[in-house]
Amino acid sequence: MKPDSSLHHVNGQVQIEVADNGTGMSPAVQAKVFQPFCTTKPTGEGTGLGLWLSHDSIAQGHGGTLHVESQEGHSTTFRIGLPLTT
Repeated sequence: MKPDSSLHHVNGQVQIEVADNGTGMSPAVQAKVFQPFCTTKPTGEGTGLGLWLSHDSIAQGHGGTLHVESQEGHSTTFRIGLPLTT
């Protein structure tokens, strides 16, 4: 599977989906991926702040949503929902 993305208008939101071609995440990693300092990189190679900051900015700053859906051994899809403003 190659990386993919899409953009949709759903229930008053713009929904962005981004899928990768990686190896997926375990349910344990998915459960904590948006927590501060969570990283899957070796010690010293990542801060673990990227997805936490992204989630905080989308949810708190813009009133949106950020979800992850993944299957180990396959791929991961992130869904970002942002409210439409007039």
